[in-house]
Amino acid sequence: MKVLHVITGLEVGGAELQLRSVLQHSRHECDVVSMYNPGPVADMIREDGVWVRDLGMTRNTQVGMLWRLRALIRDGGYDVVHAHLYRSQVYGRTAAWLAGCPVVVSTEHSIGETHLERRRMTAGVRALYLATERLSDATIAVSGTVRDRMVNWGVAPGKITVIPNGVDLSRVAFDPAARARIRAEFGLAPGDYVIGVLGRLDPNKQFDLVIEAAAPLLREGTRLLVVGKGEQRAHLDATAARCGVSEQVIFAGERHDVAAMLSAMDLFVASSAQETFGLSVLEALANGAPVLYTTCPAIDGLDVDRARRIPSDITGIRDALAAGIRAGQRDRVPEPAVEKEYGIQAVTSRIDDLYDSLASRRRLRTRWRRSRGARPAPAGTRATQAPEPANTPAPPAPQPSEG
Repeated sequence: MKVLHVITGLEVGGAELQLRSVLQHSRHECDVVSMYNPGPVADMIREDGVWVRDLGMTRNTQVGMLWRLRALIRDGGYDVVHAHLYRSQVYGRTAAWLAGCPVVVSTEHSIGETHLERRRMTAGVRALYLATERLSDATIAVSGTVRDRMVNWGVAPGKITVIPNGVDLSRVAFDPAARARIRAEFGLAPGDYVIGVLGRLDPNKQFDLVIEAAAPLLREGTRLLVVGKGEQRAHLDATAARCGVSEQVIFAGERHDVAAMLSAMDLFVASSAQETFGLSVLEALANGAPVLYTTCPAIDGLDVDRARRIPSDITGIRDALAAGIRAGQRDRVPEPAVEKEYGIQAVTSRIDDLYDSLASRRRLRTRWRRSRGARPAPAGTRATQAPEPANTPAPPAPQPSEG
């Protein structure tokens, strides 16, 4: 089938990189539309040979983009439209319905307890999300936690399918040569013990707590490596200076060589206040590193030996870090449970199977309508038609939202 993935932007982030991995393993023909800000992940996807189109959106209420996207979907003859992240879900689901696309799917990556993709869950945000969700055939939740939050929000349980994010094990495998190269790049000695954090520098990640917790432990031979970029960079610099550890905290900035950065670390810390999945934890475990984490729905109930849950406060994080440094564990042992449960090939196959299943239901429904006297499709047009207006709500007009 021909699938169009619609995503808000393609800066480096969990959902964006996950989309790239899915594209690399899908058995269907895929294209991508970015609503705005295509970023470096767009370049990666193009290098993989996938067509990427940037709509150039400049504000949330640019309603004209709805009609541009509708025309693109209709003219492209897509069998499936798959929307990712809030803005693209609002516009993408509506445009796909207007274009008569046979199958409309979305993936919910980032619904937290109080925020949706760093956006406060106001009544308006919720209403717009639920209204456009009615225009889709199914929504993928990346974890049971996400499914439960969506049900509490008002999404019908029968429309939700849990398919976790996948881990591309080849992309995050331990690489001893890369370990030596990255350590040399940042002036780290081969024997230094390196605590690492990786992700967007935003308040939810709580990297400032890690800096404060680690400060008394950072001395000659023990360093903290911070990988990522974001709005909190200046705050984190100030935190390191206030704690007197500016020389011991290394800010690597945004990096695309995830395996190399993980390989350079001896202990990985995930300190988020809220998580919908926890992909970085899985990647660190697949790399074989020991992990400390505050929350990670992806490994709830998973049999892993090298991950330890810790409190989300400075004292709790400091005690866990001190124990990790004392243990001095440097060996790499990938967790087999991660590969079994979250291997990208198996996860992508489940997504492709969902497309097939939904398309089959649509074909059956079309044949049933025709047997009841509905007019068949003209020759040369798509056999599968849009949902009948009597059974489908009118598309809502997009409203202002954040981000």
